[in-house]
Amino acid sequence: MRNNPQQILDEMPMGRLQVAAVCICVLLNGLDGFDILAISFAAPGIASEWGINRAALGVVLSMELIGMSIGSIFLGGFADRFGRRPMILLCLGLMSAGMFLAAWAGDVVTLSLIRLVTGLGIGGMLASTNAMVAEYSNARRRDFCIAVMVAGYPLGVIIGGTFASMLLAYFDWRSVFLFGAVVTAAMLPVVWLFLPESIAHLVHKRGPGALEKINATLKRMGHGIIDALPELAEEGPKASWRDLFSPGLVRITLLLTLCYLTHIMTFYFILKWVPKIVVDMGFAASAAGGVLVWASAGGAAGSYLFGWLTHYFRLRRLIIFAMAGSVIMVNIFGQGQSDLATLAFAACLVGIFTNSAIVGLYALFARLFPTHLRAGGTGFVIGVGRAGAALGPIIAGILFESGQGLAGVAFIMALGSLVAAILLTMLRDPDPI
Repeated sequence: MRNNPQQILDEMPMGRLQVAAVCICVLLNGLDGFDILAISFAAPGIASEWGINRAALGVVLSMELIGMSIGSIFLGGFADRFGRRPMILLCLGLMSAGMFLAAWAGDVVTLSLIRLVTGLGIGGMLASTNAMVAEYSNARRRDFCIAVMVAGYPLGVIIGGTFASMLLAYFDWRSVFLFGAVVTAAMLPVVWLFLPESIAHLVHKRGPGALEKINATLKRMGHGIIDALPELAEEGPKASWRDLFSPGLVRITLLLTLCYLTHIMTFYFILKWVPKIVVDMGFAASAAGGVLVWASAGGAAGSYLFGWLTHYFRLRRLIIFAMAGSVIMVNIFGQGQSDLATLAFAACLVGIFTNSAIVGLYALFARLFPTHLRAGGTGFVIGVGRAGAALGPIIAGILFESGQGLAGVAFIMALGSLVAAILLTMLRDPDPI
């Protein structure tokens, strides 16, 4: 144990620096949540000021989702090569610059390109913070720490959305992006000062001064230092994406990818279109942002509730139940409500079911992909799924523009969760890891 820093981190209680690192990553994931949905809070004002139709607005709402897909696949790989900390700093720079520039965009094309670049930073951030939390946590608390980090996403929407609603009551849509730019940029010095590079990455890469950097970080954590770098385990054959389509895995890979893609389309239809839908019902833009906050609050509650229920029910059946609830609640939301409180309550219930299913799918990926392909398989499914998620707001925009009412659009978009639930019935119940 003396010369194995990873074993030290796994077996010893977490020090203050480790707890701080996890907390910083929770904040970073919260920024991701707000930055992704900033365009949703701003959408009613953009549509009103620029006079763009719903089909064009759907494209704008989807651009950062496309960027996220690219960023999560490629920038995540760069984090393995160059380090988690440099990639987090780079992604923060991309996100803060993108939020600032979005406030000064003057047309749809410019705003779409800016949101695409912002999405690159968001996608790379998600991959980097996930690795950072896993590598800074001890073995006993690792799953809990990752769960807390994931919950940072809807919490970021709740807190950021509350401020956005307040800003929209006094200023125009640009204030949402400027607020996001300032808060995101404020995290740059926090990461620089209080988030050292992952020890696991330093051990693996063995760059100049690696031993000194590892010992400096161990000291800051309150752990003992090591005398020399540990020997690296001999690596076996590298896993390839082609293995995901081998005879034994191709069915699982395709079903999980299609399941995630179709359900996430329903999920992002709600998250991206709620503010515009609420404004079109005659409510103020600030009130519309509040409804989206309630949808995110439901998502956070659903995450914790789903995790608790997995102790008592089979995972696959729980996910199917959540997706069935998603179908029902999206259709109920599509009927429209006479008052804001009832509308917010319906959005909250939609968030509970749609987000619960996503949490369950993440657990399903871990159980169904074998160990040597777990990260690559999960990355492939999520990357393709996020690209497909971009279709959700676009399809909804086209449907609205063609003259479909909210009830008709909601019915069609809810079919994504229905298809996903049917696909899940074709998979076996997985065993726990």
